[in-house]
Amino acid sequence: MDVPLWLALIAVGCLGIKLIRPPWWLVAVLLLGGYLLADSLLAPAIDTAIK
Repeated sequence: MDVPLWLALIAVGCLGIKLIRPPWWLVAVLLLGGYLLADSLLAPAIDTAIK
């Protein structure tokens, strides 16, 4: 079964918010920070560190 990445991220995000109950500002900062890091000069370094 192939699940799109965006659907998996939404499902995991909803479960995390319901179970852990982080503040909304923290969720927004993490989402915005991840989006900005993915399009920055640090993206190749992060990619090699994860692999």
